[in-house]
Amino acid sequence: MATVPPYPTHPSDPAGGALRHAHWWQRTWVRYGALSTLLVLSGLVILALVREQTGTEGFLVGLGLAVLPVPLLLAAFRWLDRVEPGPWPNLLFAFAWGACAAALIAIVANSFATRWIATATADPSGADTLGATVIAPVVEESAKAAAVLLVFLFRRRDFTGIVDGVVIAGVTATGFAFTENILYLGTAFGTDQLTGDRGIASVTAATFFVRVVMSPFAHPLFTVLTGIGFGVAALSADRQHLRRVLLPLSGLLLAMGMHAIWNGSSAFGEYGFFAVYAAFMVPAFGLLTWLVIWTRQRELKTVREELPAYAVAGWLTPAEPYALGSMRARRMARDHARRHGGRPAARAVAQYEAYATSLAFLRHRGRRGRAGADFVVREGELLHELWRRRDVARPALDHAARATAPPVAVTAPPWPVRGAYGYPTASAHPAHPRMPYPGYPAAPAHPAFPRTPYPGYPAYPTMPDPAYNPYRS
Repeated sequence: MATVPPYPTHPSDPAGGALRHAHWWQRTWVRYGALSTLLVLSGLVILALVREQTGTEGFLVGLGLAVLPVPLLLAAFRWLDRVEPGPWPNLLFAFAWGACAAALIAIVANSFATRWIATATADPSGADTLGATVIAPVVEESAKAAAVLLVFLFRRRDFTGIVDGVVIAGVTATGFAFTENILYLGTAFGTDQLTGDRGIASVTAATFFVRVVMSPFAHPLFTVLTGIGFGVAALSADRQHLRRVLLPLSGLLLAMGMHAIWNGSSAFGEYGFFAVYAAFMVPAFGLLTWLVIWTRQRELKTVREELPAYAVAGWLTPAEPYALGSMRARRMARDHARRHGGRPAARAVAQYEAYATSLAFLRHRGRRGRAGADFVVREGELLHELWRRRDVARPALDHAARATAPPVAVTAPPWPVRGAYGYPTASAHPAHPRMPYPGYPAAPAHPAFPRTPYPGYPAYPTMPDPAYNPYRS
C-alpha cells in the first residue's frame, strides 16, 4: 500500500509535464472539438430526416408534445444523483448522444435492415415485425450503450457505482426517446391531416397517450439495465477483467430482451400491449426504482461510515460526517449558506458536499482493495478542494448537524444531583474556576489547536498533518 506524501499534490502538478509532450490528437480541446462536431452533425442530419418524414407542421407539433416528459425524467435522474452529483457536461453529452447520434444510428440501421429483409423475403409485413422485435432492440440499445461506455472509459473518476450508471443511461435514453417521440407524433399528426381525424379519436392523441402518458419511462427503463451492468463493473477491482466485461454485456443483453418483449407486445393479440404493460413493465419499473433508491441510501451510509477517519485526522469537524450523510442536513446547510452568504456561498457548500462524498467513496473502494494506482493523488486532490472551502462550508454544516440531530431523552437519576432543584450547587474548585462539569477539569488548549469563535470545535492549523493515512490505522 502506498503511503501519503508529506503534502497533497496539487492536481495540476503531475499532469502538466505529460500534457506538454502529448500528441495533438491527445489534447483535450481536440477531443472535445471532434466530439462536439460529431454530435452537431448528427443533430443536423437527424433534424433533416425527421422533418422530411413528418413535414414542417408535423415536426413542430411532435416537438411540442415530445418535450413534455423530458423535464420530469431529467429531474428524476438528477434527484437520484444528488448524493454525489455528476458533472453537468457528462449529462449534457449523454442527452445529446441519445437525441442525435444514437437516434441517427437507429434510424439508418433499422431502415436498412428492414428493407434488406423485405427484399430478401418478399414479405414487407413480416420484415416490419422482425425489424421491430429483433433488429430495433439490438441496434437501439447498442447505440445508447455507447454513451455509457464512453463515459465509463474516459470519465472514470465520475463513474463510481450503480447510481452513476443508472443516471448516464437514463439521461441518454431520455434524449433518444425525445427524438423518437418527435418522429412518431409528427407522423401521426400527418396521418390525421390526411384522414381529417380530430380530438381524442385521432391517431395523434392515441400515440401521445401510449408513448408520453403511459410509457415515458420505457426507453430509460431498458437502458438503465445496461447502466446497472456498467455500475457494478465500476465497483469491481481493476484486476477482475472478466467480470468488468461480462457484467456490462449481461446488462446490455437484458436491455435488448426487455425492449424486444415491449416491441413485440402488439403481436400477442388485441390486449397484448396492456398485458405486457401491467404484468411486465410496471413491476420491472417498480423493482428498478426500489433498487436505485436503496443504492442511494447505501451511498449515504457509506459517507457516514468512511468520513469519521478524516475527522480524527483533523481534516473534518466531528459533526460533518453526520451532516454529509443526511440529505436533509445537506439541504439545510446550503440554505443556511445562501441566507448568510448568498448564492456563491451555497455553491461552495454544494461543492464541498460533493468532494466530501467522492472522498468517502474513494476510501471505501480503497478499504476493499478496489482503488486505483492514483489513490494517493486523488485523495490529496479531494482534501485540497475541501480545505479551500472549509471557511464557508463548516459553519453551515455545523448548523445543519445541530438542527437535524435526533433528540436525546434525559431521565432524572434516582440519586441526589448537586445543582438540581432542592440540592446545593457544588462550589468551584480552586484550581479550576468556572468548571463546566464538577469533578472534571477543563481540557487545556492544544498549542496546534487554539480556541476558535465556533464553540466546541477546535481551530485547525494552516494544514493538518497530511501524513495520516486512514488505511494504516
